[in-house]
Amino acid sequence: MLRYVRALLALLVATALTWALNTKHGDVPPFGKFLSPFRGFWQNGETADALPAQQTLQLPGLQQPVQVRFDDQRVPHIFAQNDHDLYYAQGYLTAQDRLWQMDFIAHVASGRLAEIVGPARLETDRFFRRMGLPFGARKSLDSAMTDPVVRTVLTSYADGVNAYIGTLTPKTLPFEYKLLDYAPEPWEPLKSALILKYMAFDLSGRSDDLRMSNALAKYGAAVVKDLFPDYPTREDPIVPVGTPLDFQPLPIPATPPGFAAAMSGKTPQNEPDPELGSNNFAVSGAKSATGYPLLANDPHLQLNLPSIWYQMQLAAPGVNVYGVSIPGTPFAIIGFNEQVAWGVTNVAADVMDWYQLKFRDGSRREYWHDGRWKPVRRVVERIKVRGQPDRLDTVLYTHHGPIVYDKPEKPFLSQTPIAHAMRWTAHDAANEFRTFYRLNRAHNYQDYVAALSTYGTPAQNFIFASAAKDIAIWPNGHFPLKWRNQGKFILDGTDAAYDWQGWIPAAQNPHVKNPARNFVSSANQFSTGPDYPYYLNWNYGDGSYDRAHRINQRLARMTQATPDSLRTLQNDNLNLNAQLMLPRLLTLATGATNGDTLVAANSPEARVLAEMRRWNYQYAADALAPSVFDLWYNNLVRRLWADDFGLKATGLEMRNPARDRTNTLILQEENSPWVDDRRTPQRETLPQLARRSLRFATDSLTRKYGPLGPKWAWKNQKSTDILHMLQIPGFGHMDLDCGGGAGIVNATTERTGPSWRMVVALGPQVRAYGVFPGGQSGNPGSAAYDDMLETWRVGKLNELVFLRSASETNPRVRTAWTLSK
Repeated sequence: MLRYVRALLALLVATALTWALNTKHGDVPPFGKFLSPFRGFWQNGETADALPAQQTLQLPGLQQPVQVRFDDQRVPHIFAQNDHDLYYAQGYLTAQDRLWQMDFIAHVASGRLAEIVGPARLETDRFFRRMGLPFGARKSLDSAMTDPVVRTVLTSYADGVNAYIGTLTPKTLPFEYKLLDYAPEPWEPLKSALILKYMAFDLSGRSDDLRMSNALAKYGAAVVKDLFPDYPTREDPIVPVGTPLDFQPLPIPATPPGFAAAMSGKTPQNEPDPELGSNNFAVSGAKSATGYPLLANDPHLQLNLPSIWYQMQLAAPGVNVYGVSIPGTPFAIIGFNEQVAWGVTNVAADVMDWYQLKFRDGSRREYWHDGRWKPVRRVVERIKVRGQPDRLDTVLYTHHGPIVYDKPEKPFLSQTPIAHAMRWTAHDAANEFRTFYRLNRAHNYQDYVAALSTYGTPAQNFIFASAAKDIAIWPNGHFPLKWRNQGKFILDGTDAAYDWQGWIPAAQNPHVKNPARNFVSSANQFSTGPDYPYYLNWNYGDGSYDRAHRINQRLARMTQATPDSLRTLQNDNLNLNAQLMLPRLLTLATGATNGDTLVAANSPEARVLAEMRRWNYQYAADALAPSVFDLWYNNLVRRLWADDFGLKATGLEMRNPARDRTNTLILQEENSPWVDDRRTPQRETLPQLARRSLRFATDSLTRKYGPLGPKWAWKNQKSTDILHMLQIPGFGHMDLDCGGGAGIVNATTERTGPSWRMVVALGPQVRAYGVFPGGQSGNPGSAAYDDMLETWRVGKLNELVFLRSASETNPRVRTAWTLSK
């Protein structure tokens, strides 16, 4: 009998242990399956030569054979005989390298993370659903799918992804699926639309409306006009001031009387209810060594592994294009063909506005607008949560858009107002897919302009160059037709005059072609000067002017330019803000004391000042001065504004004045009342604040690294990290030895930077160069996971293999696959 009891107990223990080891518990993976030598993560290791040199794959759904060539960077070059097979193959091969990445981003955008990882991501899911990303994706997809060409592309791409998913077994699943213990579901075109909407959120999903309304309510219109001007003192717009208009502007909607009165200071406005960037530039043949244009692009995004971009060449009748795609979406998003090249940077237009609502009663089923009560549409979101029951969340919609938070709660993003409706271009139908389909096939400037006509969001500065020797740039997107400053503050949701009144015609978006200065460029600065007839935004990112002006400085002087000239410019480390402000900080720190202690000789601060006087303003990796200036300047800015606009001091969500206005105060307004810290009884002076900030910087670096010395190097203080998307320790690269920083052309910061550097030399035979910080494969066990990182780190580029046909021989192409039905 005892023998049977022991056997039963052993069986129970074995069963329990088997269950425990094969079941995910919170954030702990199912170690039994994960560590299994037969199906676990060991199976994801790859040899250095992982791709078979010759292979024929039988894929259901192909119409004709497809030839694929892989180069030594594992970039696929696809040669198909029709569009269906081209995008089917693109979907298949992208999924082969990046399936988990594209699947994960689609889950984020659709508000479905909690069903993978559990309740820790419930609020993330609620936020993205309440922001309307799935809502906008569905509207855009429904519109795009009425276009038969786009419908073919999206369905073929999805079929290709699904063909690859169909080959997977528990043994061959990508590593992250095993870690998180789930399996891929079928791909559908909606997921591609969701990924584009996630990019729209990343690049246009923030606003300062609440913060600016709080500042207006607290300080009044005169202060807001002074500290938050509509155009900066120093600016170098994308379309040069004085560029002639080639259109007759539409009438601008009238400014509502209530808004005009509030901004004149005649009536108070009630307080409302409770550095991504990029560079691109092109020079004309007049500035190049060959007489043909050169184009460069380096979009600055978060630095992750797997990399944001995926390189690919796509060739079929009517198209032969090389570029980078976003895994999960078809086409080349940035790239070139034999006739043209293009690139993008973010416009940062004001395309998200918030409306204060008046509800009929506490049930919030009707709201007052345009003289009558209108119904609130209620959408119930069912959120699956791993290991827990589903959650239901009701989102309220007005004609403006969703009420992201209808009840008082801590918002996911602090600048999100409560009980306000959001109007955002990402909710509108547009056909960005058609834009990239046409760009991939463009032959000339006219094709490029036609392609941009269907583009909606996120608004991008599309730069262009052609073998026909044209260069151009269009800050392009779906821009609402607004009265000036509409959306700078929260708007009155009861009055129809505050609604968006129409759209700027696509042909009247800002643009310039073949300017007299023989170059075009953008760095996220103002799209135009004040002479452009339409309102796009009142503020662009701090540091965008510095990058833009530095780029334009160098392009203006450039002659006999080569691809290496543009590559060198992409890696420029000069900080114009330091060049402007450090002399003033040195003067303040060593000037009259007004009762504050001067910097003592032989003190740590004195040695630091000596180092700063020798500096050439370059943010080089080994330089010491950038570490000091970054802390010194930013701490001075905090001391200036924390008492006036900080949340702790005021209890209000507000923003600081922009860098341009702050610099003007430091340079020219030493006696400004804003210098004094209202939280202290004594009156502070600007020299006192400058010395205290210097002391703060010196003390901070000394505590961290010891006395002034090599350890103060900028590379240590900045500490650029490229992390795995799940931030798994050991699967990224920490403390990269590289220069650059915010507001610098080489905009490599702690976690963001050039996600793809590209230079294209147009001509009879196009040549191009590029690199991103990672590798083609999303598999951490692959040599192609991060094999381009070192090239990127040192600022070099790989020459890109551009094949004219599948039979063209090239010493860097050694792998030939055939995909057949």
